[in-house]
Amino acid sequence: MLFVRPARLSDLDALERMARAAHPVLHSLPRDRRALETRVALSEDSFRAEVDFPGEEFYLFVLEDSETGALHGTSSIVASAGYSEPFYAFRNDALIHASRELKVNRKIHALTMSHELTGKSRLTGFYIDPALRDEARRDANRDATQDAAAHLLSRARMLYIAANRKRFSDEVFSLMLGVTDDAGVSPFWEAVGRKFFGRDFEQVELESGGRSRTFIAEVMPSYPLYVPLLPAEAQRVLGEPAEGALLAYDIHLEEGFEPDRFVDIFDAGPVLTVAVERSASVTTNELRTVHEGAAQTGTPYLVAAGGAHSFRTALATLPPTRADGATLTAPMREALGVNEKDTVRCVPLHLASGELQ
Repeated sequence: MLFVRPARLSDLDALERMARAAHPVLHSLPRDRRALETRVALSEDSFRAEVDFPGEEFYLFVLEDSETGALHGTSSIVASAGYSEPFYAFRNDALIHASRELKVNRKIHALTMSHELTGKSRLTGFYIDPALRDEARRDANRDATQDAAAHLLSRARMLYIAANRKRFSDEVFSLMLGVTDDAGVSPFWEAVGRKFFGRDFEQVELESGGRSRTFIAEVMPSYPLYVPLLPAEAQRVLGEPAEGALLAYDIHLEEGFEPDRFVDIFDAGPVLTVAVERSASVTTNELRTVHEGAAQTGTPYLVAAGGAHSFRTALATLPPTRADGATLTAPMREALGVNEKDTVRCVPLHLASGELQ
């Protein structure tokens, strides 16, 4: 059985393996072991801390197999993006160019460097073992639904935010990977970023610290970039997620995220945002009482337990009525750290049509 929990320093070897396997590189999982150890230690400190408002906290989660102890994925939350330095993105503006004499009135899209996302909480660092997803697709009986493990790993973050509101901002955003070709080349980077940095995309990606480095403002253009003047290939990928990010994109949409007017400053990937109050983890959240019992038929739910310091999330099949509680097997109760008559938070894995409207 798979479940999500906070990362520990004892996970360092497995996290290093995932960091080296992730392409492109994940800022939450630096490939340098010492830097990675520092990130995990910061996460442990963040989970332990008593927090009254979002600051420099960083929360790292892992996806664990309870039977083998193996780790198969990771995801994270940055409590306040750009806490020490601004978080940069391109804002997609519509500018009006008009001439009464020529009877011309044109709306032209332009990209303007912005740090308006600074201070908002950010979901980041999503990585799931490709072999795990392939196995889930081959074996329909492994999980309640296809790609359930990916849903569990990604959406556990919003369940944690919903249960610990004062640790995070009222609005959360997530930056999706932009389109690259088979060689990992970003058409948008080649058209814009390379002109100013003179370096490969991955080099600057490693140095950018998750889009919060002052050199971005120093090197990238401060004046608007008019979209019609960009090469057609760069225009085509503007705001489009990479093929490998489509699953994560759909999971975010199911949680209630929506595309915003911002795109990534390097590869033009879409920025998705949601008001926490309107997210599925808040609007469909149910508190249920735990009962001991065997696995049941019913509806797949994300089930979360534990406080800010001992958070756990897993998938369980529960009856659709809240009054029936949450009947959990012994392995499930052990993974979640709960007992009979404890209270757990439950959110449907998939929403009924129009449920967030």
